[in-house]
Amino acid sequence: MTDSDTSGPAEATHGVLVTVAYDGRPFSGFARQPNARTIAGELDGAVRAVDARASLVRGASRTDAGVHSHGQRVAFDSTRELATRNWVLALNAHLPAEIAVTRAAHVERDFQPRHRATHKLYRYVLFESPTREPFHEGRAWRVPETLDHGAMMRAAGPLVGEHDFAAFRASSDERHDTVRKLFRIELRRARSDARVSEILVEGTGFLHRMVRIIVGSLVDVGRGKLDPSALEAALTIRERASLGITAPPDGLYLEEVTLDDDGRDAWPL
Repeated sequence: MTDSDTSGPAEATHGVLVTVAYDGRPFSGFARQPNARTIAGELDGAVRAVDARASLVRGASRTDAGVHSHGQRVAFDSTRELATRNWVLALNAHLPAEIAVTRAAHVERDFQPRHRATHKLYRYVLFESPTREPFHEGRAWRVPETLDHGAMMRAAGPLVGEHDFAAFRASSDERHDTVRKLFRIELRRARSDARVSEILVEGTGFLHRMVRIIVGSLVDVGRGKLDPSALEAALTIRERASLGITAPPDGLYLEEVTLDDDGRDAWPL
């Protein structure tokens, strides 16, 4: 089965929707894989420990290996009638330290977070420093140069709106529909450390590695390796080679997924 499978035991009568935070470093991504440790696999184990007849989990986004999350949305079907507070506590008791369920709600059976998402917000953390910082290792992309933030934002502006983002996807993404809508791309400095900055990218949905390609191209603009006009031109050229590098997964966080139904009896509110 894959992470999008909806098949579950016939006895399952209702759905549960949870919000999940995780440190992606020890895992081979969200989607379950044979002979690999994944977020979905760990969640499957926790759910089945609480309800042996529960379905496999269904996620809103298949984050890559090393990518983190504060707001992944995951649903499953269960035979057990537990209060949402009890679902949070019971699942966390069976999860490793790198994964935590932060919220639970009741939804209908076969609820599909991936198809119910209306907005997704990603945050990418950059650390501009010539030297390493242990507390940012694996959690931010260290760029040794000082970046030109003004040039980066000028390059990002034309991407906001509805466009064909065919150039902004990995070669493994073979989807025919490559039109996506971005609501914002924002670059901001962290208040606690001037060396740290964040790029926020919010849209209706994303192609495979689309955010990492946007960020990598913006960083190449910021260090003078790519003309700021290249990102806008790529929307027309539709060729990946016209853009910059793909940013590493270390600094990427799935920050928030907004669904058209947030469930009932949520805990905590």
